[in-house]
Amino acid sequence: MGRSVFAGGVHPPGHKESTAGSPVQWAPVPARLVVPLSQHLGAPCAPVVGKGDRVERGQVIGDVDAMVSAPIHSPVAGTVAEIGTTLVAGGQRVAAVIIEPDEVQDLASFVPIEASDDPRACVRAAGVVGMGGATFPSTVKLTPPKGMAIDTVILNGCECEPFLTCDHRLMLEEPERVVAGAVRIREMIGAKRVIIALEDNKPDAAAALRAAAADGIEVTELPTRYPQGAEKQLIYALLKKEVPHGKLPAATGALVHNVATAVAIADALESGKPLTERIVTVTGAVARPGNYRVVIGTLVSDLIEHAGGLVGEVERVISGGPMTGMALGSLEVPITKGSSGIVALPKGMAAPAISDDQPCIRCGRCPAVCPMGLEPYILATYAGKRMWDAAAERNVIDCIECGACSYVCPTKRPLLQLIRVGKSAAMSKGAK
Repeated sequence: MGRSVFAGGVHPPGHKESTAGSPVQWAPVPARLVVPLSQHLGAPCAPVVGKGDRVERGQVIGDVDAMVSAPIHSPVAGTVAEIGTTLVAGGQRVAAVIIEPDEVQDLASFVPIEASDDPRACVRAAGVVGMGGATFPSTVKLTPPKGMAIDTVILNGCECEPFLTCDHRLMLEEPERVVAGAVRIREMIGAKRVIIALEDNKPDAAAALRAAAADGIEVTELPTRYPQGAEKQLIYALLKKEVPHGKLPAATGALVHNVATAVAIADALESGKPLTERIVTVTGAVARPGNYRVVIGTLVSDLIEHAGGLVGEVERVISGGPMTGMALGSLEVPITKGSSGIVALPKGMAAPAISDDQPCIRCGRCPAVCPMGLEPYILATYAGKRMWDAAAERNVIDCIECGACSYVCPTKRPLLQLIRVGKSAAMSKGAK
């Protein structure tokens, strides 16, 4: 068992017990799907269908001619009700295809992607993106820059966010598919070493993976410590290599993919299956917490209803995990390729609203836990004052947005939210 660690980090309560033992089950297809045309980092897709069109499960409904992009496929057989817009978890409004599904669905069938001798083209055609939340188009990540040879592939099964167990259940229930994805990625990259890494709070999943592991596939358990699953921290914990400032992780000779992404890659290459559904953990203050396989475009409100509805006094509903996820202003937002969880936080568990924060007291806790060695209190102050250049000079772009700083702040300053604003501004304006 690996005992490597990284600098900083925190140990928040796991809150995984209510769903870690819950097998994945299909959520029903709702009467209406809202499929966003922007579910990935990069250029948003444009619709290639129109109102009234008949669509089949797996058919392309959105695409764009751009390198950093991924097509969108219909998750069901049905009819396009309209081309409109929708709010997404981040609060933006994006273009969307609204579909009325057929009353009867065959979720085992799909329109396969067009066959190609180029495996990267197949991954792109299947619309595969990072399913750990980053949603970076996988075909781009599988094409490292020239001069950056990849010798190690790492599959990330750490799932260090509290409450979330979708990756845990995937590794436990479908270990052979995770291994198949690891093998396919190794073949594409030409790597010599493959490591499937998970935290040591998932011994059952580790055992299942070891039993399914092919030759040359290592399964490593790491200490349970947040944010162990962050790409840079994972590379350091396993390989003792630091990603240089301003460089891609590929500069270390390592390529990291989430375990669910690896399964989607294997599905695309072996059966031509496009990415049209994913496993979502629905937990917290709901009547039936669990892990549900959900077709993309299902509204959060429909998914929560299937989980028995909200119970008690719910203060906040979060898309993703409580450390890095987005608080939802409305439940009428759709599940996307990057939706790992829906967490309903009961009263008293959520952080105060941004308007209720207090001044920094210079306690020094946030620099102590920052896994990137930054000074979050200073970065947040600069962001609050719109001092983008000053934030850039303090390396705000290096922030991995883990939220450890907000977690330990005694005055509950919205450090992560402020730093996100400063990071976005610094990146978009190319601060001097």
